Amino acid sequence: MPQGQPSVVPEDGLTTRQRRNRPLVVVHTGIGKGKSTAAFGLALRAWNQGWPIGVFQFVKSAKWKVGEENALKVLGASGEGGSVAWHKMGEGWSWVQRDSQLDNEAAAREGWEQVKRDLAAETYKLYVLDEFAYPMHWGWVDVDEVVAVLRDRPGTQHVVITGRNAPEKLVEAADLVTDMSKVKHPMDAGQKGQRGIEW
Repeated sequence: MPQGQPSVVPEDGLTTRQRRNRPLVVVHTGIGKGKSTAAFGLALRAWNQGWPIGVFQFVKSAKWKVGEENALKVLGASGEGGSVAWHKMGEGWSWVQRDSQLDNEAAAREGWEQVKRDLAAETYKLYVLDEFAYPMHWGWVDVDEVVAVLRDRPGTQHVVITGRNAPEKLVEAADLVTDMSKVKHPMDAGQKGQRGIEW
């Protein structure tokens, strides 16, 4: 495996190993395709390392069965790598019995409250907050609070957040940010999404 050399070595008092093993906040944003796909690629790597993984899908409809969900659930149940817990706002957060009575804004806030509880309890090693940039962009979840909670999270928990229009404060606070740009897309030529590519 190639050993990358950092362009800058900060004077933070950490050893190379300590700096290398810092927990990361990762943001995948932009208008291009692949934000969630890249996050689920990270989840595959985390599963292989034996890490417990928590996936929280904040916007996508419960009726939309994404291929990564089935694949990661099967892997999580295999007993070979890490465990996988998958929560979807649209089908009712698993910890909220009254979810069908909540509107989308309240459901997003409730999802964030559960993420906060899990971070405090160090439930997972990797959190995939899929499409979580949207609730922040729409003002449903307070960006300053998200940044503070992520900054102060205990242990070595990694968090990846996906979605267009990631707030600037989140981008500034993150350790790794990728902006997916679109060069071409089949939809530009009138082609709808297809099996195995979009889901």
